[in-house]
Amino acid sequence: MKILDLVFDFGGVVFDWNPAAMLRAHFGDDWQGFDSPEALARAIFSHADWHAFDRGERSLDEVISQTAQRLAIGQAQMHALIAPIGAQLQPIATTVQLLHDLQERRKAGKGIRLLFLSNMPAPFARTLEQRHAFLDCFEGGIFSADVLLAKPQPEIYELLARRYQLTAATTLFIDDHGPNVQAAAALGWQTLHLTDPAQLRQQLPAQLRQ
Repeated sequence: MKILDLVFDFGGVVFDWNPAAMLRAHFGDDWQGFDSPEALARAIFSHADWHAFDRGERSLDEVISQTAQRLAIGQAQMHALIAPIGAQLQPIATTVQLLHDLQERRKAGKGIRLLFLSNMPAPFARTLEQRHAFLDCFEGGIFSADVLLAKPQPEIYELLARRYQLTAATTLFIDDHGPNVQAAAALGWQTLHLTDPAQLRQQLPAQLRQ
């Protein structure tokens, strides 16, 4: 399989994303009436309010207010949890090194294009762009909130393909979320469902591991 374009998800692939651990650090042992931090994480980050935030249909203040009210958690406490997330997202060192290696190969005329497709609220996207110079490794990409679409909607994959003239058979999409991977596969893209970011390089096709 020859790959010409490599499309990265961000959370769980390029940046560490562990909502349960984040909630443990923020709330301690008080899970706000839920049985576990995982259950609380689902109530916050898997709810329609958050998905609307990802799509750019809710502002930061709106999603904080709506989530606090829905879960009966203090607004100030919810603000302290959600507002800093963009600044708290930490790059995954092994992925960053891989990106630099692939970029150097492209500069030498031997590499592939690096693109991204990320469900990311606008304020967090802007923070990442300002804080992380290594994002220049990407030739381009799409943040969900900027286009009012989000994975796994097929329209956001199709938009990326049109913008960057992708060919499905030579595009490899990497994501940690199964439904997002399945949506890309349904469009004919090559896919990699990443469950351990430390294994990313080893799971790439041989041509990309060198």
